[in-house]
Amino acid sequence: MQIHQVHPTFVCQVWPSIEAMLSRAMDYCGGEYNIDQLKLMLVRGEHTLLVVENDDGSVAGAATVVFENYPNDRIAFISSVGGRMLANKALYAQLVDWCKANGCTKIRGAARESVARLWKQKFGFEQRYIIVEQAL
Repeated sequence: MQIHQVHPTFVCQVWPSIEAMLSRAMDYCGGEYNIDQLKLMLVRGEHTLLVVENDDGSVAGAATVVFENYPNDRIAFISSVGGRMLANKALYAQLVDWCKANGCTKIRGAARESVARLWKQKFGFEQRYIIVEQAL
């Protein structure tokens, strides 16, 4: 299995293979955007699409990443994930290599409690802070 970045020009070509995977993630984004809006952000290049391909070329998983730039860090923020994107340490190592190749110093993601526990156990993620909000 290999992780590949999809150029915005080709998002529409792979979309039928990944839409259902990423749609499930939309249940946990707090209504900030929906699956159609995520597709638009990918096509515009505002978010980056990564896919996991099996040896036969079929898509096994997908994730979207948005880069956050701070004075001391460039963060790869995982904005959605689905399928078998982070299924094992070998795929996670590929993700880390991709992030480093794109100048990132950290990987971050918002996750519900069960996913946060899984990422901590499998990959060593640590809770940085808890995000809370109130609608105005």
